Amino acid sequence: MANGSALFFGQFMRSPAAIGAIAPSSRQLAAAVTVPIPEYGNPTVVELGPGTGSFTGEIQRRLGGRGRHLAVEINPQLAAHLSTRHPGVELIVDDAARLPDLLTARRAGQADVIVSGLPWAAFGWGTQHALLSGVLAALNPAGAFTMFAYVHARRLPPAVRIRRALTEAFEEVVLGRTVWRNLPPAFVYHARRPRQS
Repeated sequence: MANGSALFFGQFMRSPAAIGAIAPSSRQLAAAVTVPIPEYGNPTVVELGPGTGSFTGEIQRRLGGRGRHLAVEINPQLAAHLSTRHPGVELIVDDAARLPDLLTARRAGQADVIVSGLPWAAFGWGTQHALLSGVLAALNPAGAFTMFAYVHARRLPPAVRIRRALTEAFEEVVLGRTVWRNLPPAFVYHARRPRQS
């Protein structure tokens, strides 16, 4: 874990806007963001921006060998670490905005659950829009999308913008409780039933 934290911090120092945090997410945040993963069946779960694997381990635990777990990571160093730590995950080193094409290339169909570890509030509107469009195109109409945001940034324009975009894109957006045992404290958006465009 220490090696993963050091790698994460090093990548943050190289590209703060792309990484978005100084430390990996906590177990408590991982538990909150992965709640929509069903207990039964064989769901297709897609993870965006897994980093060093904070959410990855919890997704694997919840799946318990069922279904399919694909993870899209743009950073090659983080992807290499993740592939060593979680060899059972289908790792894709690419841009998450290309999600529909990436799933098609792997004959994965649409995702039942998409879990995002991306720093949405650190992105400009062009990147946010491209990512959200990819999520909407890749998500099963009955599926769920979860993303987290940091408490301290919730009133910043990019955070307000993505919150508004979520409520326009989904019929249901529920705000989870604040996870204080995370650095920095965070909360989760649970979005369901993408609106038909």
